[in-house]
Amino acid sequence: MRTTFDFSPLYRSSIGFDRMLDTLEAASRVETIDTWPPYDIAKTGEDDYRIAMAVAGFSPDELAITQEQTMLVVSGRKAGEDKAEYLHRGIAERSFRRRFQLADHVKVTGAELQNGLLTIDLRHEIPEEMKPRRIEIAARPRTEPKRIEAGKEAA
Repeated sequence: MRTTFDFSPLYRSSIGFDRMLDTLEAASRVETIDTWPPYDIAKTGEDDYRIAMAVAGFSPDELAITQEQTMLVVSGRKAGEDKAEYLHRGIAERSFRRRFQLADHVKVTGAELQNGLLTIDLRHEIPEEMKPRRIEIAARPRTEPKRIEAGKEAA
């Protein structure tokens, strides 16, 4: 049974909707669900958001945050191998790559690693030319309609 959709006919018959179709195609792909590292997404203001990821054991040099158009990618790779002999290893230090799909005009404003928690601050900034604006309606002076006077009645 086929679980993917073929959007190629829509590409042929639409103009300017490429990005929307790419998003639909990406959403229809079945990817393995990886739950590591755990993360939270919080709305901290009207247009502000924060992603918090638990990345215990990683240093800032071992983490990378990149934004490509509307995709935020957070990846981590351990630099060296620990030579210790573990009796139990509960802190995962494996490499990871986590992707977040962002809305249009969302920008990363900052990132911080503190106590094993990576926080990424985001802001949704709509450009001035795309914000709704009020159009003033000009009022023309009202003119009286012209009256045509009827001629004098014939006697």
